[in-house]
Amino acid sequence: MSLLRVGQRGQAAIGRARYRGSAPAAGAGGSLPPGRLRGVRVPLHRGGGGDGAVPDVRSRCHRECCRGGERQVSRREWEQAYQAGRKRRDRYVTLSFEEVPALGVPGDGEPPEDVGYPGSFPYTRGIHATGYRGKPWTIRQFAGFAGVADTNQRFRHLLAQGQHGLSVAFDMPTLMGIDSDAEMALGEVGHCGVAVDTADDMVALFDQIPLGKVSVSMTINGPAQVLFAFLLVAAEEQGVAWTDLRGTLQNDILKEYIAQKEWIYPPRPHLRLITDMMSFCRDRVPQWNTISVSGYHIREAGATAAEEAAFTLADGFAYVEAGVQAGMDIDEFAPRLSFFFDAHIDFFEEIAKFRAARRIWARWMKDRYHTKDDRSQKLRFHTQTAGVSLTAQQPDNNVVRTAIEALAATMGGTQSLHTNALDEVYALPTERAAGIALRTQQVLMEETGVADVIDPLGGSWFVEQMTDRMEAQIEELLGHIDRIGDGSMLEGVLRGIDEGWFQTAIADSAYEFEKAVTSGERVIVGVNKYVAEDEQPLEILHIGADVESDQRRRVGEVRSARDEGAAAAALAALTAAAAGDDQNLMPLIVAAARARASEGEIVDAMKSVFGGYREPPRV
Repeated sequence: MSLLRVGQRGQAAIGRARYRGSAPAAGAGGSLPPGRLRGVRVPLHRGGGGDGAVPDVRSRCHRECCRGGERQVSRREWEQAYQAGRKRRDRYVTLSFEEVPALGVPGDGEPPEDVGYPGSFPYTRGIHATGYRGKPWTIRQFAGFAGVADTNQRFRHLLAQGQHGLSVAFDMPTLMGIDSDAEMALGEVGHCGVAVDTADDMVALFDQIPLGKVSVSMTINGPAQVLFAFLLVAAEEQGVAWTDLRGTLQNDILKEYIAQKEWIYPPRPHLRLITDMMSFCRDRVPQWNTISVSGYHIREAGATAAEEAAFTLADGFAYVEAGVQAGMDIDEFAPRLSFFFDAHIDFFEEIAKFRAARRIWARWMKDRYHTKDDRSQKLRFHTQTAGVSLTAQQPDNNVVRTAIEALAATMGGTQSLHTNALDEVYALPTERAAGIALRTQQVLMEETGVADVIDPLGGSWFVEQMTDRMEAQIEELLGHIDRIGDGSMLEGVLRGIDEGWFQTAIADSAYEFEKAVTSGERVIVGVNKYVAEDEQPLEILHIGADVESDQRRRVGEVRSARDEGAAAAALAALTAAAAGDDQNLMPLIVAAARARASEGEIVDAMKSVFGGYREPPRV
């Protein structure tokens, strides 16, 4: 059986020649302005000569790294790793019954060191030697609406329809650490996700869903530790050992200050909670991914592809430094860091972004942070198609947009994927729309053959050039963040947040995009071109007023039934521990959850010590 598709002799030049250019590089003699990003950006689709070629703008740091240190894996070594790995089936053929090779390679010699082979440093072609032949991406549709019973029913429906894992969407009060019966929650309960106020809600949310067998992702940040504690209590009540739990908590507070704005405390108390959880899970919940460092919200707020990747990687490096400062060995927690990216509509740019991000993460983790475990160097990521690309006009077109974005994510090597529903620009998806989104992934996985070839675009002159250029842009931005932090990515990110550097950069990029749409330079079908005069109204999901009243009643019933003394004692112990700095807060949060303290009560117990946060006026 042939494993490799060997290119023509002329095409093999990509394995030897590089694309020379003269663009400035981070660390190569130029300095970046301290305040604004506009003077830093290297536009991906501008310049490069009159013939439209994309020059080599890889950083000097990158070129020097790739020349020394890491020995390149040979073709024979990759073949051995591939043969040793598990495959989904023994034979892969096209619709015409032609055998499909596992991997495309140059016609002679080895690929460039910065491209390499799948499963080998710097992981440009993917983190697994077998690609999707070994394990296809996880279909993980984001779901949550109304009350826990409604969402539980949707979860079970999705699992029955072939979904692999669960991803929980919470409503706005839950995201902000506010109980459903609080005045601030009025009118918002259950509207953009499911309402979860106590451990009892989490128990009901996963009724008849075995937590030891289904991986769970929870998109929660400010009160992340509280919702995780509720999940641990739910697992206990199912009789599931914490060591058997698999899943991911988003828990990325830095991107909240940068883009999404759902913080509770000031940055440093939040970082303490994050490192407490990293340490706790290392010892007690070892299969859990403690942070999903998220670029999705940054991109949806208006960032470019390079900004999304750079700001996300910077946050990831900041968490690495925070973990080390908290006394943990980097290889004890870094393998459990994961990432979350946006798949936008510019097909090749997105693929280049994913490949470049993997390469940069691997190099920095090895050369700057000196990780010894190669799992720490492998960037694992979830992808969601771009909600911001969907349109209210001609919403059926959103199915096409989502399919193309999903294809880009898989071509870029995502580990898991959510495909948006066609009606999400209006409201939470109907069951029909959610079903189409799920089937989009299943058609992609089962019918198209894209999961049968490892990194099918690897070696394409255009894609490799785009990857190199994307990498250079990302490195430029990372270099600036490093400089304003005086050599610390953690301090650089915190300073960038405080001074409004990230927020200004995103606003500038969003403004440029909107100008292009308004002028017609950037075409959006159905919006500024091919506009339909008469459109039929779309059936959308409506959340009834009874959802809020029912949830308020549930919270009251829990408070009435609990041991009030035990709940008060647990909350007091948490407040006392938060006032010091020598105690991991996670066990105390779990104790409060067991005592049926509500989310808002647990959040407020810490807020009385940590205080709140207001974005500086200059931002």
